[in-house]
Amino acid sequence: MPHVRIDWFQGRTAEQKRELAEVLTREICRIGRCEPDAVGIVFTDVDKENWARAGKLFADG
Repeated sequence: MPHVRIDWFQGRTAEQKRELAEVLTREICRIGRCEPDAVGIVFTDVDKENWARAGKLFADG
């Protein structure tokens, strides 16, 4: 069963998530030759205070 996890900053709408889930599912099924019921997707909305890169929080700009 393909499983996709998307970690991104908060602020995307439910409609954006619906569209992305639909497109990802369709393409995973096309390329992986599986049924849509086999594809799982988890969206994790992360606050910028909880994500850092290169030693700096994204909240700090």
